[in-house]
Amino acid sequence: MRYVIYGAGAIGATLGASLHVSGHEVVLIARGAHYDALAKSGLSFTTVEGTLQIDIPVVDHPSKAGLSHGDVVLLAMKGQDSVGALQTLSTCAPQSVEIVCAQNGVDNERSALRLFPHVHAMCVLCPATHLAPGEVIAHSGPIRGVFDLGRFPSGTDGVDEQIAADLSASNCASQARPDIMSWKYAKLLRNLANATEALFTATDLSDSSGSGSGGSGAGGGGADAKSEITARAKAEAVACLAGAGVVPIDDATWAERHRVAHVTPATELTGAARRQGGSTWQSLARGTGAVETDYLNGEIVLLGRLQGIATPVNELLQRLSTEAARAGGPPGQLSADDALAQLG
Repeated sequence: MRYVIYGAGAIGATLGASLHVSGHEVVLIARGAHYDALAKSGLSFTTVEGTLQIDIPVVDHPSKAGLSHGDVVLLAMKGQDSVGALQTLSTCAPQSVEIVCAQNGVDNERSALRLFPHVHAMCVLCPATHLAPGEVIAHSGPIRGVFDLGRFPSGTDGVDEQIAADLSASNCASQARPDIMSWKYAKLLRNLANATEALFTATDLSDSSGSGSGGSGAGGGGADAKSEITARAKAEAVACLAGAGVVPIDDATWAERHRVAHVTPATELTGAARRQGGSTWQSLARGTGAVETDYLNGEIVLLGRLQGIATPVNELLQRLSTEAARAGGPPGQLSADDALAQLG
């Protein structure tokens, strides 16, 4: 089984490096300056144990990966890039490839299933950072993250079992789960705070879940204001999911799974392994010009509009995140108190 990692950022490179070091055949697909650095010098992969310079095969376009039957394509780009990436993939990959959506949000799988018949959902809990070309930091160890998966929309098969076994033997925790989308909806609830972290703070995380939620410190309004915005965004989401008949995994089950996996809390890390911010924070820090908020808070906005449920907090976070990304400024430039005042 060959692993083709499409999107070699924080999550993709962590998966690729972990599998490659364990002896699995891996190809990364990267772009721009990140591809140039990987092709020239390999991947600088920092973990709590130290830094490795890893020479992993890398290409700058899916057509150069030689995709064939039996390959597993792990999608690890941000949600806003999924449709374009999948359309490109469909021009050079056989229908028999296995597509695994190792991404935040719950819409990537639907997009993939439009073009490929074998689609798997992966629920990722992996604190990792990609800010500089050719460099990725995995902040948890010795287990680098939880990567549970299953077929979309439900069920499991031998491919899920094999991927879970390969990851479990590669310093990762992974199980095949027939109800994987319930786990991804539970992750979505936690990812709603990615926007508040990115917009309202430029300091270290206070949240130890590794989900990119929460935030503390100076820079953009008080912790109480951020906490209230986050709580109100989640309350809107819970109402929308209930109205849509979606039942996420409960908090106790979620916590137990990730406790058993022994993922090191970000707050316990120091030095190079210390994590500054989650995926949306990193997008603003890199100045990419886009964030995945449309597929996180925006998913709740969509569900609310479909059902006639008001979602003013998630709408505001979605708008502010888009504006911040287009402006190109660093994270932590807005006041949570001002945002709370806008909400009334």
